[in-house]
Amino acid sequence: MIWAANQQLRRWKRTRIWAGMLFGCIIFLFFTPKIPRSPYHHHFLDMRNLLGVPSTLNVITNFPFLVVGVLGLVFALEGGVFNISNGFFSSQGEAFAWALYYAGILGVAFGSAYYHLKPDNSRVLWDTLPMMVAYASLFSCLVIERIGQRIGLCCLFTLLFASFLSVAYERIYSDIRFCVIFQLILPFAIPGVAFVYPSKYTHSTYWFWSTGLYLLAKFEAAADKKIYDVNNYVISGHSLGHLCSALIPILFSVMLIYRELKFQRLGALKDRP
Repeated sequence: MIWAANQQLRRWKRTRIWAGMLFGCIIFLFFTPKIPRSPYHHHFLDMRNLLGVPSTLNVITNFPFLVVGVLGLVFALEGGVFNISNGFFSSQGEAFAWALYYAGILGVAFGSAYYHLKPDNSRVLWDTLPMMVAYASLFSCLVIERIGQRIGLCCLFTLLFASFLSVAYERIYSDIRFCVIFQLILPFAIPGVAFVYPSKYTHSTYWFWSTGLYLLAKFEAAADKKIYDVNNYVISGHSLGHLCSALIPILFSVMLIYRELKFQRLGALKDRP
């Protein structure tokens, strides 16, 4: 009886969290004016042409995304989608979501580099969309892991549709509110879900470490000028933000390689003499 009451209380708390997030998004959309993309968004301090490439460092610091995106995509496809028995993933739906995540990271490498060659409103789409696909896929990976495959896959396809819709809305109506909600809510919803719902895998703290890296990358991008001044104009905060963000998929790759199902570990411990 007490166990059932505790379960009901937990469900009520989780429902309130989701309802609060939805209510906050609705309030933001209906009670804030239209937000066009500021022209200052495309102004970066480090615009040096070092190798015959415009904004050299802002472009080449996307290379780590290319490396980890390719390796992660191969790992997810060969190690999960085509060979589910290897233990990296507990279902093909989970493997598919992780494959889309690494595909999004790969898209960030090309899209961000393309945007930084000539930053403007027409190119920012290719910088924003792959990032949103990666956020959507990563959040869905967590939902599949913590809640269930059916709900996680529903989240995946819904969020992917929402990401394309948000970018299209920005281009048509010059309003970035949907993109802002998407890029703010999902990264902070990930540690929330990871905290509320228990994991069936080991190494679950990597989800929280990734949130810390995300916040650090955002801080570096916001402090672009100060960081650029402090290191005597060697590298800007925006470029450092790229490198810090590239550590996130590397961190998740390490997590996927070393994690185990908890009941398997418990079974192994029981079998020891």
